[in-house]
Amino acid sequence: MTAVHQFVPALLPRDATGDHTLALRDAFRGAGWESDIYVEAAHDELMDQASYFERYPGRAEPGDILLYQMGTASPVAEFLMGRSEPLVLDYHNVTPASFYEGWEDHTSEKVALARSQVTALAPLAVLGIADSAFNAAELRRLGCPATAVVPILVGTDEWVADVDEHELDRLSADHGTATVLLFVGRISPNKAQHRLVEALWLYRRWYDPNARLHLVGSAVTASYAEAVFGFAAELGLQGAVRHGEHLTPAQLAAWYADADVFVCLSEHEGFCIPLLEAMQSDLPVVAYAAGAVPETLGDAGVLLDSDRPSMVASAVARVRNDPVLAGTLMAAGRRRVGQFAAAATRARFVEVLGALAAAQGVDR
Repeated sequence: MTAVHQFVPALLPRDATGDHTLALRDAFRGAGWESDIYVEAAHDELMDQASYFERYPGRAEPGDILLYQMGTASPVAEFLMGRSEPLVLDYHNVTPASFYEGWEDHTSEKVALARSQVTALAPLAVLGIADSAFNAAELRRLGCPATAVVPILVGTDEWVADVDEHELDRLSADHGTATVLLFVGRISPNKAQHRLVEALWLYRRWYDPNARLHLVGSAVTASYAEAVFGFAAELGLQGAVRHGEHLTPAQLAAWYADADVFVCLSEHEGFCIPLLEAMQSDLPVVAYAAGAVPETLGDAGVLLDSDRPSMVASAVARVRNDPVLAGTLMAAGRRRVGQFAAAATRARFVEVLGALAAAQGVDR
């Protein structure tokens, strides 16, 4: 019998990698395979769903395939380097350390360690699975012998959440009919929220003096977050830039429903799930064509080859003031989201891992 066991640094609820890991476990078991999850740490809510990775050697069986969810530095990587079982990397990208230099030394050191670990693991893996061609190309550059592109299992067909009407009323009462630009993602230098602040300043000068920018996401790089909001204050935008974090699914749905245009100016993205959330929410997208953004977005948004504030502001105004264009983008977004349906992604993972198991001669 095929056995694919997953290893992940941390298993967390309401987390993209955590949800992906649990969904994959269920998909593998649904295919009749053995599949367990091994972790460095797990949230209290999910402790009964995983075991510590140090316990695996006592449970190992001939023919096991080990699948590592690679996205951050962890002792799990060092552990897997010493194992003889076939290793598969499910690579979610690691932000280059250069983005954090001058902001947070400890974060820069952590991502540098993570990138050194993926550099060491890539040549050892029998297969690298990447959620974008952008990530797959990086694995190949690092010496991974074979790669397959399979999107992260995000379950877009399960995202339809009831909107928190109280939250929606609270948001809309604050800005009335003013244009609302939205970006969702942790506040971090590679996400370039400071460029969004610049674009808002110019948009208010040229098109709508009351326009707002809503930023949703944890301030994981505290010094950068402080700089972003300090920059907004220097430009006279302290009341026009709103921050939301630790939102429930219904509250997040309200922030999407309240916005007029989703604007992404990230400089480094391995996939960018919020693009799919925006499309699922019928929110037109304007995005800077960096990293994996173009392939995730497809034809369902306005792609920019520059993140200059003037270009961004002009693109947002075009979408905001052209109902036909906005409707075309929303329709394209709904079609694009359908291409990431969970059932198809689950089937693709089973297909790829099943072929690997056959090639490895697994039959027990």
